[in-house]
Amino acid sequence: MNKKIRAIGAACLVAIWAGLTALAWFSPDQAESVSERRPLEQWPGITGESLWSGSFMEDFGDYSLDQFPLRDPFRQIKSLFHYYALQQKDNNGIYIADGYAVKMEYPLNTTSVNYAMNRFQHIYDTYLKDSGSKVIFAPVPDKGYYLAEENGYLSLDYEKMFAMLRENMPWAEFVDITDCLEASDYYYTDTHWRQEHLLDVAGKLSEALGVTPPKAEDFTVTQLDTPFYGVYYGQAALPMNPESIYLMESQLLEDCQVYDHETGKYTPVYNLEKLSSRDPYEVYLSGTRALLTIENPNASTDRELVVFRDSFGSSLVPLLVQDYAKVTLVDIRYVASDFVGQFVDFHGQDVLFLYSTLVLNSSSTLK
Repeated sequence: MNKKIRAIGAACLVAIWAGLTALAWFSPDQAESVSERRPLEQWPGITGESLWSGSFMEDFGDYSLDQFPLRDPFRQIKSLFHYYALQQKDNNGIYIADGYAVKMEYPLNTTSVNYAMNRFQHIYDTYLKDSGSKVIFAPVPDKGYYLAEENGYLSLDYEKMFAMLRENMPWAEFVDITDCLEASDYYYTDTHWRQEHLLDVAGKLSEALGVTPPKAEDFTVTQLDTPFYGVYYGQAALPMNPESIYLMESQLLEDCQVYDHETGKYTPVYNLEKLSSRDPYEVYLSGTRALLTIENPNASTDRELVVFRDSFGSSLVPLLVQDYAKVTLVDIRYVASDFVGQFVDFHGQDVLFLYSTLVLNSSSTLK
């Protein structure tokens, strides 16, 4: 009887191995991982040089891991085992605290913060020093600011980072927005904050800029039907429920046009076509774009605002538009700061630097 059971077990293992092998060899390669939001490795190709150097085997190893059959279910099983059975504190650098998926960001990288400040100093010296602009700087805390310490996880030394920014950027007014936020103002499964929770932040920045703060009654909050799985959902590979994206809509924003300097085309403030992309958060100002200009025909003044920003600015900036005839958004992760002057005429506009602590602590992408 035992021999029969062992034989059946062995036959099942062989059948599973044969099935997975067949799937691996005959299934078409996938171009990208939707859950992880990244391209997958493709067949590396065989050359004499790659075989001789050993690079083929390295590339093939990455390829086989990325193209493994039923990869996502196996990733989830592995994550569940590590997180719950082995009681690991995090999985793939992501931990769950109070239901929120949070990236473990530690330690403070002072070299990276200094590099970011040097980039900002270069922008100030090149474009703003003699322009007469009012300049404010507001770092955006990541979720770990509100969740890490109280749940026993390592986190950045935020106070040291903020002190560095205050000390080394005396030409900008430092605006602390940490008291305007809490964990519930962020998505459970994503890096970003929720637009419908940002009126306090927008109000504090508006007061610092000397413009009219937005009011709740100025907007209609609209829930979108597209289920939203944030970037941490795929990275953690743990089962989490989808969320909803909300838009703060108004007639003023509907009348605005957004000019994309890369494509030479106009889009609306909320680009609903992006809901079918791999990151529905891009519905806000079409996502990560190098250079955008919002034109507001119903502005109460002729003032202009320039925002140097990362992706957190996409959902916040629409709430700051009311008093400005023109708002220009610059993302120096995608356009070199030396080239900005070719597209933006600096002549005393209000200027906001809005960068997340995640970018500041890993600032090599700033050009």
